Amino acid sequence: MASLNTEQEECSCSIHCTEMCASRPQTTTARSAPVLNCEAIEKKIRKNIQHSWRGILKACTEKDVSKRGEIPVSDFLAEKFNLDLSEGEINQITTKYDLKKNGKFAYYDFLQSSILLLKPQESSLLQRVIIQKPQKPPSPGPQTTSFFSAMLRIQPQILHCWRPMKRTFQSYDESHTGLLNIADFRQVLHEYHINLTEEELFNILEYYDKTLSSKISYNDFLRAFVQ
Repeated sequence: MASLNTEQEECSCSIHCTEMCASRPQTTTARSAPVLNCEAIEKKIRKNIQHSWRGILKACTEKDVSKRGEIPVSDFLAEKFNLDLSEGEINQITTKYDLKKNGKFAYYDFLQSSILLLKPQESSLLQRVIIQKPQKPPSPGPQTTSFFSAMLRIQPQILHCWRPMKRTFQSYDESHTGLLNIADFRQVLHEYHINLTEEELFNILEYYDKTLSSKISYNDFLRAFVQ
């Protein structure tokens, strides 16, 4: 049976994440994955921007004339967003999120990584969140705007109840595979007053089950929210 272990205290989230989805740039391009390990710095950032990320997003989108989700690194640095970072830490973050190596800061990816954990996990995080992976883990599907919109919308509710929700998922998982069919997955969410539209459910299924076999790894789903 898959297990999820963490010493983190249960928290609630007051962020209204749909504002971020509405501001997502319309044009997306292929990006290479960041290579720098900035987990310690990003952990500090997550604590500092819980109540200020909307202002960061607003300032960056105003400078993002081309609506590509990136602005010149110099523009980001000029804003001084009170991230409480040293000059060296700022340099590491701006280097990591210069995803195209073109001197531009991918601000949407930066803010998104502070809210959802959908990117490859780094070692320090995996020590806190231990997930037993299936023998043949499915490849993630497309991270579409609709997918992020759904995930960000339900994030506050998931953070508030993920522990009991995990136990409920397990009670439905009689074969102990870590996977649930769509009907059971949706029923568990419904029991915690989390209702998805058909489109939202499809986009979540498309991400977690690229082959559309109608099975979702509930641990992978929960891991996206647990910071």
